[in-house]
Amino acid sequence: MYGFSRFYKYPLPLLLLSLWLIVVFLLSDQPAHSQHAAISNKEKYQSTLLAKTIMPSTLTENVRKTVLENGLTVLTKEVHTAPVVTVQAWYKVGSRNEEPGVNGIAHQLEHMMFKGTKNRPIQFGRLFSALGSDSNAFTSYDQTAYYGTVERNKLKALLVLEADRMQNSQIEPEQLASEKRVVISELQGYENSPEYRLNRAVMQAVFPNHAYGLPVGGTKADVEKFEVEQVQKYYRNFYSPDNAVLVIVGDFQTANTLETIKEVFGKLPKKVRSEKLGVRSKNTFTSSPSLSTPIVLREPGVGRLLQVVYPLPDANQPDVPALDVMDYILTEGRNSRLYQVLVESGLASEVTASVTSLRESGWYEVLVTAGSKQDLKKIDLVLSRAIANVAEKGVTSEEVERAKTQLTADVILSNRDITSQAMRLGNDETTAGDYRYTDRYLAAVRLVKPTDVVAVINKYLTKEARIAGFFEPTQKRITGVGDKPDSAQTTENFSPGVPVIPSEVAKYLPPVDLVTDAISRVLPQEFKFTNGLRILLLPDNSTPTVTLSGHIQAGTEFDPENKAGLAAFVADNLLNGTKSKDVLTIAKVLAERGVSLNFQTYREGVHIEGDSLALDLPIILEILADVVKNSTFPVQELELHRQQTLTDLQLELDEPSEVARRIFVQSIYPKKHPLHTFPTEESLQQIQRRDVIDFKAKHYRPDTTVLALVGDFDLNIVRSLIKNEFGDWEVSGQAPTLEYPAVSMPEKIVSVNSVLSGKTQAVTYMGYTGINRYDPRFHAALVLNQILGGDTLSSRLGAEVRDRQGLSYGIYSSFQAGKNAGTFVIEMQTSPEDSTKAIASTRQILQQIHQQGVTALEVETAKRTLISNYNVSLANPEELTDRILMNEVYGLDKGELHSFTDKIQKVTLTQVNQAARELLHPDKIVVVTAGPSVLTEKSIR
Repeated sequence: MYGFSRFYKYPLPLLLLSLWLIVVFLLSDQPAHSQHAAISNKEKYQSTLLAKTIMPSTLTENVRKTVLENGLTVLTKEVHTAPVVTVQAWYKVGSRNEEPGVNGIAHQLEHMMFKGTKNRPIQFGRLFSALGSDSNAFTSYDQTAYYGTVERNKLKALLVLEADRMQNSQIEPEQLASEKRVVISELQGYENSPEYRLNRAVMQAVFPNHAYGLPVGGTKADVEKFEVEQVQKYYRNFYSPDNAVLVIVGDFQTANTLETIKEVFGKLPKKVRSEKLGVRSKNTFTSSPSLSTPIVLREPGVGRLLQVVYPLPDANQPDVPALDVMDYILTEGRNSRLYQVLVESGLASEVTASVTSLRESGWYEVLVTAGSKQDLKKIDLVLSRAIANVAEKGVTSEEVERAKTQLTADVILSNRDITSQAMRLGNDETTAGDYRYTDRYLAAVRLVKPTDVVAVINKYLTKEARIAGFFEPTQKRITGVGDKPDSAQTTENFSPGVPVIPSEVAKYLPPVDLVTDAISRVLPQEFKFTNGLRILLLPDNSTPTVTLSGHIQAGTEFDPENKAGLAAFVADNLLNGTKSKDVLTIAKVLAERGVSLNFQTYREGVHIEGDSLALDLPIILEILADVVKNSTFPVQELELHRQQTLTDLQLELDEPSEVARRIFVQSIYPKKHPLHTFPTEESLQQIQRRDVIDFKAKHYRPDTTVLALVGDFDLNIVRSLIKNEFGDWEVSGQAPTLEYPAVSMPEKIVSVNSVLSGKTQAVTYMGYTGINRYDPRFHAALVLNQILGGDTLSSRLGAEVRDRQGLSYGIYSSFQAGKNAGTFVIEMQTSPEDSTKAIASTRQILQQIHQQGVTALEVETAKRTLISNYNVSLANPEELTDRILMNEVYGLDKGELHSFTDKIQKVTLTQVNQAARELLHPDKIVVVTAGPSVLTEKSIR
């Protein structure tokens, strides 16, 4: 849904090419090579890639900038790797243009821009959904941006919609009143976070005379006072062609597209700006006063936090690249300076930091989560001494080169799809005033020297400049659950109004060629080794990167009841040492090349995520093989991880969404069921090193492991590399299996509530047991879900509960289907006073669809949306690789990658309505709400 951006981890990152399937090589399975042959292959692989140009001389050499007569700046970049295009409208206005009293007006207007126009008085989210557009918007300090990514034949339709709301948006009293409730609900969600509240207090102290010190989303007090005339005036003042940047990246022809843009946008006039808006269009930055003592927040919550902020120069100042390199040396990875002195010592469970570089200023922010029973004053002292030590003794050339490599690799790997490329162009043009900023930035990063890093520390990270803040929880949160009659939810009668009428959507949709572009039917090559390991390889040379995705059948479903958390304990400690490498060596090997390798545990398995530049694929394979085969789980690292996990658990149980999710699952699945158990402090304390070793030996097996790779590699060589690294991974006996017991539906409505002190927003989960991936109703259920709650603006739930009544910032539904039956769940965030009404309205919509079904036009619209979204998702390398992987894990035909859309297209109205009758049960549902002002009796199980 809507949102706002507080900062970028990579302040002005490099954006590169989008990934698509364009080539595949066929070969038969071959015997394993010898160790000598594998080494030769590795050298051959690297030498081949070294001959390639890893990055173009300039990253924007294919970008064309055009300025129309009305002042609209247009940036276009052709990327022909997928039949997909992204359209983004960036306005040079954000919270920087606000002041106390009207804080949040940019964010409020962003919401209103979806409410319709004079020409199209309809929720724009429904139009975007009908186009199958992956659309959203955000408000930040310097800009407000709207973006949508679609199949290329819908490019003009998106342009027409963006031009319409640039000039003709309607801001009516009733709509504003409803959307103000939504914004307040959103802000209450942020207020639930102690980190957010601490950051707000510190930033106000850092920027007392500048709008950068105001929260981007605004405050409840200001939002409540917004009048229609204020928002309309803000719209008239800032939303015009001469204050906007239009960015288009993807599969299009520049000349033809520019003619279309001139036709659609060229007729829009510049707007006469109001001089008495009551909102500053520019602020004068002055340095913050020094505070000798930290700001201290003593409020309900869990976990101690330290935040330190140092003011920095704006994005165009020459010190920014050295500051980013400094940040990586201080906080990125296990070998970083602050991680070593704070986390490795046990003082903290986590330390993160970021450099924010904006149009008029910037800042360096360090956030430390204290370890259990650790004193914030001591942590602050150690932090200050560590920074002073770096300034005094300097940094090594090795550290600087590693940081530069990490930074460059990170920004390349995190920005490969066309949406991200356009985001970077839009951000560079609106923040730095030059879409080519990243070219200059990256060139400057390459020139950073150790002396430059020391110089910026001495210049900016001074004791006099810093503002520190402590979050000290005043009490330990007590959470409870209770079963009670559902009287409030069942007796109130809130009319859900008329359903979304698809014919109305079609009426206002711009003309579009509904013939979908043919997608290349390229499929991955599959290999299975003698030890049972399966790999799927899809070569693609459109970008010099590789994405790895893997699955090991070692998920939380195998956790012993009294040692819940064991599966995650194993996965989280794989990288903490092997027979040949200690934890710091592993971290250093990965960091030196900017390689990313992570393990994430979920109920049915461990998910492996890896990214690297193509040149470094042998490194990621070597480390992955070493840790899954040879992890040693050193005692010291296990104990450090245990303390971090215990701290994380405390923080999780202070989050309404996590509490609601836990209680929801435990209310559906009975004790002894594999899904009922969650980690607790007691279960985590029970886990011993022997348990970790035994679990690893039992469940980490090649015959339950699948690896999928997509990227720039030679298929023969990579298959040989994998064979060499994993071929000696031995398997013994049969793989462990698990049968889920049948779970019955609740006999009636079950209402469970939980109180969390100091929270302002409630989170509700509603649902029951669902279906598995093999259910013959699966595809019909996806279509049904898209109509019901698949999108928070265009769905039945979104249109009524969120858009018309303004009761929720976001409401979604989903069928979580895996190998085993999952859950059907609806999740929503509401103000506490709106929870009952939102739940009642949701149940009535469920009842309506259950009894009356949906319409043929709704089904066709939902199918078109699902198909278009799926095709767009395949242009993202992470999503593509994950889909290839999970199709194999589920045992689906390898052609499922492309036949999925055919199966969606064949779903009929009869099948969807049958699924609605069989899968929607409004009177047999578990309803869990976590948040403030809810009475309880029992404790979390």
